[in-house]
Amino acid sequence: MIVSADLARLAPSEKAAMIYAEAHGDVANRLWRAALGGDTGDVGNRQASITGLRTAEPAGFDIDSLMSLLAPRSSAPSAPPSAADDSTAPASTAPCVVGATEPGKLGGLGPNGRFGGALEAAARRTGIPAAALAAIVDAEAAKGCDGSWKTNSRNPRSSAAGLGQFLGATWQGEAERAGTWLHGIAMRQGWLSSDGHVLPGARSALLALRYDAATAINATADYAHRSVTLLKKAGIAIGEDITTVARAAYLGHHLGTADAVRFLKGGLGSGRAKLLLHAQVGSAAASRRIASVGDAANAHRSWLLDYIDRHVTPTRFAV
Repeated sequence: MIVSADLARLAPSEKAAMIYAEAHGDVANRLWRAALGGDTGDVGNRQASITGLRTAEPAGFDIDSLMSLLAPRSSAPSAPPSAADDSTAPASTAPCVVGATEPGKLGGLGPNGRFGGALEAAARRTGIPAAALAAIVDAEAAKGCDGSWKTNSRNPRSSAAGLGQFLGATWQGEAERAGTWLHGIAMRQGWLSSDGHVLPGARSALLALRYDAATAINATADYAHRSVTLLKKAGIAIGEDITTVARAAYLGHHLGTADAVRFLKGGLGSGRAKLLLHAQVGSAAASRRIASVGDAANAHRSWLLDYIDRHVTPTRFAV
């Protein structure tokens, strides 16, 4: 929400940028909801697309053409819990220091400005916009009272940890996947066997790196790139808008690519949705939501779309 008192203190160019960001976020939210069959869109004729509009929309209408009307003239275009026991300590006990954080040029980071440099470097390396990466981390990491991201974030209901809230098994998989930032570290540290798997004795040190900010940000970028690529291969039309790219990547990050494809192409099965909802909000809250909606699939879908609408907002961080 734009507060009039805040606008009064801004220069004209800053006012225009803020109004544009708010308008962009509002329209992107409505298009995102419509594309996924949310409250603002027609639920019929559903297609496997995040940004695609249905036949009820005017021909040739898309978010880019609409945003061009709103953009300031002076601005440039713009998982279920793991059974693994990975009770590792924060990064201060890790055997090696692999990254550093420093301020960058991203906007809206506030107390998280020290992570800007790592976000921008990861964006350049993977092609995922820095603002999209910031939005994913902002949605995943636990925060201090001032909104600062906690590098030692832990999920009490799963093995998820660090700024990217990676499960132990997923983090290990990224270390074994050739071409990733984590794979490079694992290779240099001698943590991989001759067949490319993490050595048992190296697993603890590897998992501890989830608490290293630069490593977590780069792993988030690698996984986001993988998610977007696989979603496109599965026939999901993502487009280039920063909000839909961020939300597509977040769905892959949050659900895993296979479940993200199912979610976007028609929804998860009731059993799977119930398991995921219980893992995310706890048994009592999940049961209440399922009872109020009538079934687990719709309860999970409603919760996840609402969470994404409120928390995955890359326009907050766009320059």
